[in-house]
Amino acid sequence: MLKQSFPKIITDLPEADMGIKGARGWIAQGKDHQIVFVDIEPSIEEPEHSHDYHCWLIMVEGKMELTMNGQSKVYEKGDEIFFPIHVKHSAKFIIKCRCIAFLSGKSLFKPKSIS
Repeated sequence: MLKQSFPKIITDLPEADMGIKGARGWIAQGKDHQIVFVDIEPSIEEPEHSHDYHCWLIMVEGKMELTMNGQSKVYEKGDEIFFPIHVKHSAKFIIKCRCIAFLSGKSLFKPKSIS
């Protein structure tokens, strides 16, 4: 059974401006890196993009199809993914996903503005 979200100690962190409807994230900010805890609803598609830094991601639960450098693979709970700098990738979220991403740069996600 899928859990609803991360525990309160995570959701009390600053919420990330994810830029994708159906995706929520919380940022643990370091001087030169971020750890982002992400909830993503099913049927979300993330368009192809790349990063200016490395990213390591672990699937906490759910299932997604990731296309990296033109090759697609399905990832599920417990799978780890490493994204080298500038590698092009896109994703389709098959069922609700929770994942944790370590980013070797700090500029990908910004906290949501408080209105």
